[in-house]
Amino acid sequence: MTQDIWQRAVAFHGHECPGLAIGVAAIEAAKEILGDIFGAEHDETVVCISENDACGVDAIQCLGGCTLGKGNLILIPRGKMAFSFFHRESGRSLRLVLKSDALAAYDTRQEKQTALLMEDWRHFFTITPPRHELPKKAEIYPSKRCERCLEATATPWLSLHRGQWICRDCEHEDRD
Repeated sequence: MTQDIWQRAVAFHGHECPGLAIGVAAIEAAKEILGDIFGAEHDETVVCISENDACGVDAIQCLGGCTLGKGNLILIPRGKMAFSFFHRESGRSLRLVLKSDALAAYDTRQEKQTALLMEDWRHFFTITPPRHELPKKAEIYPSKRCERCLEATATPWLSLHRGQWICRDCEHEDRD
């Protein structure tokens, strides 16, 4: 991993931290295993499912080109430092899971961060098959106005409730 890669991730995220280093190490591992399939030129052919919404996800976005807006970054929060990567064109995939004791030998945040960036990623991650299927490609849906709050809402997130098409927020308000 080069200093330039780390600095790009830090600039995107806003500060240095071990969590960001976990994401950088995960991208480096995925690149080594799946090949150089990341970045803008590959656009939506790579998909990441992150099982957390922590700092490392910013490295996945910045260095891996997987973003929520493009629909190739999916968050399934499970509280685990686990990232599944899929390559649509080749069908190859993997799940990287931070070992539970991976950072136990390091006392400070700086030591953990440095180790994640300088040592072999194999010390920190196990590789398993993904637990989730390859997600469908992102779809663009038409919007329709919620008949209660009058806000434009993508049609899959509207439901017919008492004769009105309403958004999930308004539907939730009815339950309270």
